[in-house]
Amino acid sequence: MNALLSWLDNRVGVKSLMHEALYERVPGGARWRYVWGSTLVFTFAVQVITGFMLWSAYSPSTRTAWESVYYIQHEMFLGYVIRGLHHYSAQAMVVLMAIHLMQVVIDGAYKAPREINFWLGIVLMMIVLGLSLTGYLLPWDQKGYYATQVTTNIMSATPVVGAEVQVLAQGGRDYGHLTLTRFFAMHAGMLPALLVGFLALHIYVFRRHGLTVHDPKHAPDTTFWPDQVLKDAVACLAVLATVLLLAVLRPAELSAPADPAVKFDAARPEWYFLFLFRFLRFHAVEALGLTFGAIIVPGIIMGIISVMPLTERLLGQFGHLLNKAFMWLLAVGVVALTVLAFYEDANDRGHQAALAEAHRDAGRAIELAAGPDKIPVEGAVTLLRRDPFTQGPRLFAQHCASCHRWNGHDGRGSLITDALQPGQTGAPPMTPPTAADLGNFAGREWMQAIVMDYSNHFRWLKNAGWYAEAKQKVAAGEDVDFVDPDGSEMANWTSDNVESLKSAENADNVRALVEFLAAEAGHGQSQYDSALVQKGKTLAVEGTWAGGLAGTSCASCHETIGQEFPQAPDDSSASGYPIMARYGSAAWLKDFIRNPGAARHYGAKNRMPAYSAQQLSDADLDLLVRWMTRDYAASTVPDYPSQLEALNAGLGAGPAGAAAAAPAKAEPAAEGAEAGAEEKKSEAAPAG
Repeated sequence: MNALLSWLDNRVGVKSLMHEALYERVPGGARWRYVWGSTLVFTFAVQVITGFMLWSAYSPSTRTAWESVYYIQHEMFLGYVIRGLHHYSAQAMVVLMAIHLMQVVIDGAYKAPREINFWLGIVLMMIVLGLSLTGYLLPWDQKGYYATQVTTNIMSATPVVGAEVQVLAQGGRDYGHLTLTRFFAMHAGMLPALLVGFLALHIYVFRRHGLTVHDPKHAPDTTFWPDQVLKDAVACLAVLATVLLLAVLRPAELSAPADPAVKFDAARPEWYFLFLFRFLRFHAVEALGLTFGAIIVPGIIMGIISVMPLTERLLGQFGHLLNKAFMWLLAVGVVALTVLAFYEDANDRGHQAALAEAHRDAGRAIELAAGPDKIPVEGAVTLLRRDPFTQGPRLFAQHCASCHRWNGHDGRGSLITDALQPGQTGAPPMTPPTAADLGNFAGREWMQAIVMDYSNHFRWLKNAGWYAEAKQKVAAGEDVDFVDPDGSEMANWTSDNVESLKSAENADNVRALVEFLAAEAGHGQSQYDSALVQKGKTLAVEGTWAGGLAGTSCASCHETIGQEFPQAPDDSSASGYPIMARYGSAAWLKDFIRNPGAARHYGAKNRMPAYSAQQLSDADLDLLVRWMTRDYAASTVPDYPSQLEALNAGLGAGPAGAAAAAPAKAEPAAEGAEAGAEEKKSEAAPAG
């Protein structure tokens, strides 16, 4: 070994280099407060190593970026650990950089002759922040896509050259493939090269002037090796252990593939930029404009930090105290704004709903990508565009939620509320539904409610403006044909026979009828008892009930019950009652949504608008209906939780959702698609 070292020393001077590197004098002895610079260099080294590993599997294009990150995260051996190390090391680097800056100012390490090194450190800080911003976009997922759009929009607020800077960063006027490739070039090429160059200068100047110590008499002088090296190594090991633990226990997030057609309301910058995000949301800052909040104020702050060496030189010790006070105030402000942003987001019902949808979409995209069909050649974005489980709730919220609810919410997990009036405070008032809640539509619970509690099941119709008008006309003696939850034939039948239906002798009959009706809808992911179905069909067609219900059949009014829904339905044989052939099935639903006012459905009673192909395309109709009938690949992703309790409580109805849930509201709201469907179903049950 000595011979080898002597040979190397003779050729390259390794002994003198090692001595120069390891035997630097440390006045006042080795201390833990000096480890921050070394941990920063270490985290950057982790970033470089893991970055090269990720680069070997990453494909930078809008059609392959998400796909390759998915492969890294879920297919590549230990890929999620490598990506997690890279992800959390980036966050650790920002935190360590902030601590290092604070320590430099507090210790006065920016004072002459070290002001050049201080300015080099500020340049390094800007490069690190640039790496964080450019890396955010590379997975090409919804979170990075929309958050980076905010960043490029802020660029446009730069005075004079803003528009040109934005175009340069984006690779054109549009946000797309060239944006991704440019950000990748900056993240993996330009910025790391700049960082290495400025880091070398920073270390060179630092070694030229030596350590600046806070208390040189703290302990006897020592050298960098071995005491300070040991402390630096322990600190680096602690950083590595922390990021490794996070990478394993909390893998880096991959949200749904970026889709410009889907608004992403949950977009937020990384947590270490939340302070600026929250600052820009202050009303006074918003009034002064984006340029003021995102360019001028941060520019002034960076300017003050940059001139700290000059401030101290001009004002002496007082200037140093001013610099420290400014840094502490800045640190407190950043922490306070970050905490405030987290607190407000946690208590923002709309943001939490958007976050839940984002997690749902992310889980579903990963689930479909891992499924038997894998990722199609058109790209991962089509996974969710073609998925009823994902698109159904959005289509429901767009086309149906103005009247209906889905388990109390708008289909996407959000409660629908009215806007606060001027002068009003507190939570906004709940908007009452004006048509039936379609959660579990045509399932067993739905059919049971129609047979046993028709009036309560359709009570929301009484909130509609047309219902109040119809009741007024009836009271005035006019003959009005409309769906009345309290006065239709089906409502009368259930109320007149409620005791018989609840009797022990009809318990099995009710269960069989419900099983038959649910099987007629034939929703996916459900299994039916064939014996019960056959018994229920006999009850519906022949009326073989027990007790006072004997002889009551659904077929006496709904002649087609138990039959297939016609492929080319017409109204030539309409009986005046809703058609019950495969009620609630996909074929029935599509025909009903397109033609709710047809005689085979509600006829003159209808209040629901027909949805033409121009309003709801055939492809979207198919997605909506498949979602409602649960005709999609089974999912382990948690669905939106029910909001029925919150809806009923907000309307003063209590958890049971009593019939007096809400007063009638004079709105020109149409009776929803399923309100009509429910009335049909109610009449499909044993009708008198």
